Amino acid sequence: MTMSQKIAIAVIHGIGQAQPDFADPQDRKFLSGIASRLQKAFSNELKDQMSDAGSELVFEPIYWAEVVQKRQEKLYRNLGVSKLSRFFGARDFIFHSLADSIAYQPTSSASDSDVHIYEDVHRVFGETLSELANKAGENAPLCIIGHSMGAAIASNYIWDMQHNKFPANSNNNPLEQGKTLSALYTFGSQIPFWAMRFEGFGVPIQIPSPELTTHHPNAQGEWINFYDRDDLLGYPIQSINQAYKAAVTHEYEVKVGNLLTGWNTFSHNGYWTSKNVTRPIASSLARLWQQVNSQ
Repeated sequence: MTMSQKIAIAVIHGIGQAQPDFADPQDRKFLSGIASRLQKAFSNELKDQMSDAGSELVFEPIYWAEVVQKRQEKLYRNLGVSKLSRFFGARDFIFHSLADSIAYQPTSSASDSDVHIYEDVHRVFGETLSELANKAGENAPLCIIGHSMGAAIASNYIWDMQHNKFPANSNNNPLEQGKTLSALYTFGSQIPFWAMRFEGFGVPIQIPSPELTTHHPNAQGEWINFYDRDDLLGYPIQSINQAYKAAVTHEYEVKVGNLLTGWNTFSHNGYWTSKNVTRPIASSLARLWQQVNSQ
């Protein structure tokens, strides 16, 4: 019996206070709960083809919070942010959000004393792809799920890969080199803010990878973006410019969060567990699995 080709999925968190449970497969909060939901929905999509479809998805976290956490906590204490907080911890939320975004900005200084957080975050990204290559196979189709600033980090990392810039830990295999990159799923994205750095708001990454069909001839790939208009930190991507409109295959305005968060900025963390997000992603993953396993 021929072994099926598994799907490699890297999941990157966004701004705020990501906790170690995000990276712990034994914790119910692993990957903010999205992995188990995707496995269930994916299995429902393919229930007529196999009994254990959920095992065809291989998840790995891109847990980059530790890169900035210690410095961020020290600044938090120095500023006495906890004493300034009002309105359900909104100041805490904004502080950690802005601190992450600003700290990640790439630096041009040659000073050895500088903290090159951009490079360190990308190193963590590369280590995750290495793990996926080990577990799912060096030729496995790669999908990336990015939340919030994680979507911008994913875009930057993919851009660097597609321009032959790799972190030092990268190995010479198709998955880690981005050649099997098949799909990008973004929600609560801050990619538009990063686009402001470029004249005309820049040129998007290529999804899927131009080399994908060399490894998986029937694979099509896609970029799907989700946003909630009540989420003040997440935005559409297709409307950045015509190039992004062509690059993003599908874009959905969704409603996420609950009675307490669905109407305000705290909806920013509601995408992970919303069926409005997980079901379309699971359907996309099922299509991709069928494509790569029909060869």
